[in-house]
Amino acid sequence: MRKKKRLIPVLLLKNGMLVQSRGFNRHQILGNPITAVKRLSEWASDELIYLDISRDDNYDLKRDDQGYKNIKSFLGIIEYISKETFMPITIGGKIKKLSDIEKRLMLCADKVSINSKAIDEKKFISNAAKEFGSQCIVISVDAKRVGNEFYVFGNFGKINSNIKVRDWLKIVQEEGAGEILLNSIDNDGLGLGYDIELLEQIPPDIKVPIIISGGVGDYLDFEEGLKNPKIDAVAAANIFHYRDQSVYLAKKYLYDEGYNVRRPDLLNLWNIVKNV
Repeated sequence: MRKKKRLIPVLLLKNGMLVQSRGFNRHQILGNPITAVKRLSEWASDELIYLDISRDDNYDLKRDDQGYKNIKSFLGIIEYISKETFMPITIGGKIKKLSDIEKRLMLCADKVSINSKAIDEKKFISNAAKEFGSQCIVISVDAKRVGNEFYVFGNFGKINSNIKVRDWLKIVQEEGAGEILLNSIDNDGLGLGYDIELLEQIPPDIKVPIIISGGVGDYLDFEEGLKNPKIDAVAAANIFHYRDQSVYLAKKYLYDEGYNVRRPDLLNLWNIVKNV
């Protein structure tokens, strides 16, 4: 049986609030990061990627009237959302040590996403894979076009590592990563679709599963991403915040078009409708 392609929502947390990103530098506040997780779980998401993009450690929502505790740490938020969903979750952000990975896995994470630390110290990838298993280690690759080349950027997409994307993907695989999250900085938040030229940078000998993200504005964009045989999962953030039952409807569209995704859960959707 062929491995199913996955549809994965991405949630971005900045200083305790759920935000929408554009170009990795404009962040519009959307609201409660916990209710969003519950909603996506009800819509039968295959998985969830939950990334902390806070520049500091201030997570105070300054709101005590939203029906849940005003949690003032990222780990506290992770612990809370673990009670709201049963879908697999990848947690990323502020991972500097192996103990940071351990804390996230102990709370609720099935996988962790690592970005800048991997760029600074590529052996951190192999050390993490040996300690926790490759299946837990997702390397997030933030890519941006510079001239005619695509380069890997770190530090929230601000610093050019001067490593070409195609070279970094090979290194990441060699170091033992279990999965790669390939993000387009250029297309982030534009709704123009995935950067197809970026996807063409994936070397043919890459066997590690690849998730793509950045630029989805329509369900057709998911289809365009899945046309590439190198892609194992399509991810997006903004589109899922503005359309009711969006995960279910996107999956239904792909399923009806003949893509190898899990069949949409009709019973789960009926339960949602009943409770509206």
